[in-house]
Amino acid sequence: MAGVFERLSQVWKGFLAIWISDIEAKNPEAVYEAAIEERIKKHRELKKAVSGIVYLRNKLQAELEQKTKLLAEVNLQIPVAVEEGEDEAALVLIEQKNELETAIGALNIELEKVSAQAEESKSGLLQFQGEIEKLKREKMEMLAKKANAEARLKIQETLDGLSTDADIKALDNVRESIEKKAAEADVGAELKGESLDDKLAKIKSKTANAAAKAQLAEMKKQMAAKKEAAASAAAVNKTM
Repeated sequence: MAGVFERLSQVWKGFLAIWISDIEAKNPEAVYEAAIEERIKKHRELKKAVSGIVYLRNKLQAELEQKTKLLAEVNLQIPVAVEEGEDEAALVLIEQKNELETAIGALNIELEKVSAQAEESKSGLLQFQGEIEKLKREKMEMLAKKANAEARLKIQETLDGLSTDADIKALDNVRESIEKKAAEADVGAELKGESLDDKLAKIKSKTANAAAKAQLAEMKKQMAAKKEAAASAAAVNKTM
């Protein structure tokens, strides 16, 4: 039974992961903002930790400077105590000198470690700050890229929706109609003059032309005869 619940839990987790992934894919700006905000929060925490290390370094430096100054004063006091014959005071001063030298040595070692840690922490802090700025730039670039891709897809969808099938069909119909009318005109021109009426008209025209030509020939003949008669009459009159 426990195995069944475990499997159901895994399936539920899988569905939840898919659902979250889908939401993230649809809201990239929110995802980037959340990631940037999380890094800023960690940056503040890291900065606080680094400030603690820097504070400890500064404190060690101040303590080291104080003990170094005190050691210098003790070193000046020891010869005076010896010269004055103040052996007890001289012994106390010598003990102080030894303690200060030991403390200063330990402080130098600790300060060196803390200083190195402080420099490393500051470097890491600056690097982390750089990563935040880089993520901000990436956000702007990716969102611009997303907007550009969406605009291109929208244009492509618009172009895909502009189907020319209907226009092509309409143009084909117009072309076919015009070709048919041209063919009808050609047939009419080809058949012109081939009907019976047209043939009778041609015959009538030829007949009328022939009659006119005959009349013209007769008129020319009569005129020639008249000229010939007139010439004969004139010849007779001369001989008389």
